[in-house]
Amino acid sequence: MSPVRIGALVVSAVVVLALAVALLPARPEEPDEPDAIDSWAYQLQNYPDGRLDELAAGPYQLVVIDLARDAYESWFSAAEIARVKATGKRVLAYFEIGSIEDFRPEYPMLRRDATELIANRWPEWPEEHFVRYWDPRWWDLVVRPRLDQALRAGFDGVYLDTPLAYEQLDLSAAQGRDRDGLARAMTDLIVRISGYAKDRRPGFLIVPQNSPELRHQRGYTAAVDGIGMEELFFEATDERCTADYCAENLAETRALRDAGKFVLAVDYATRPAPVRAACARYRAERFTGTVTVVDLDRTAPPCA
Repeated sequence: MSPVRIGALVVSAVVVLALAVALLPARPEEPDEPDAIDSWAYQLQNYPDGRLDELAAGPYQLVVIDLARDAYESWFSAAEIARVKATGKRVLAYFEIGSIEDFRPEYPMLRRDATELIANRWPEWPEEHFVRYWDPRWWDLVVRPRLDQALRAGFDGVYLDTPLAYEQLDLSAAQGRDRDGLARAMTDLIVRISGYAKDRRPGFLIVPQNSPELRHQRGYTAAVDGIGMEELFFEATDERCTADYCAENLAETRALRDAGKFVLAVDYATRPAPVRAACARYRAERFTGTVTVVDLDRTAPPCA
């Protein structure tokens, strides 16, 4: 074969290879490390058309969503979570570990087969009851299945609400435990969640919401990667947080930040001045913050 013919074949092969590479799907963006995240979105309901397109397209580095689009059994699929992650975002699955709402899929089963798990109603949220979260059946029937669902769907981690059950559960329902004993039991549950998930997927993020004082319990700080904190600066809605517990929460949150844990702060405000003030505090405190509405039914723009 002549040199000219060989050269033509080589050029043709290079062109074909270049075209093939050009037609390959775009490589997913790599997510930022958790401690480098500076914007997040928190939405638990009212996903437009039941889809995550708006969150995927949004200017956020991390999003927290419910396990299910309907807060029941219409679980977000692995394909849906993968499409959000392909934009470079981390995605955390929200669920509660110290209480249960009466619209969750496990609630009828608990009422039927394990009613002893259900404790006092939460006065601020009449559809919700605290639970005896130390009971092994709570792990077997609710917490572990929810973790398994989050792992199957490809979430990057879990966002665990209602650790504050240890403070809110009626002591008459605590089976002899005092508040210290309830705090220990909640920490044990968080440690168990962390160990179970990280054994199955190293790097899986464990992010409890509120109750930063649990850091004083043995094993808590090592088990968590970050913490979500509500109403550090503004309570629902547009009311500056000035109670003693606000300062206490801030001090405990700073301690977790200084221990290397990332902070996802959320304040509830709609007026421009409180929104600006909260965003300024996030920058000063080195927290990742979002200012949104208490119903968590829409996204909010990142802090400017």
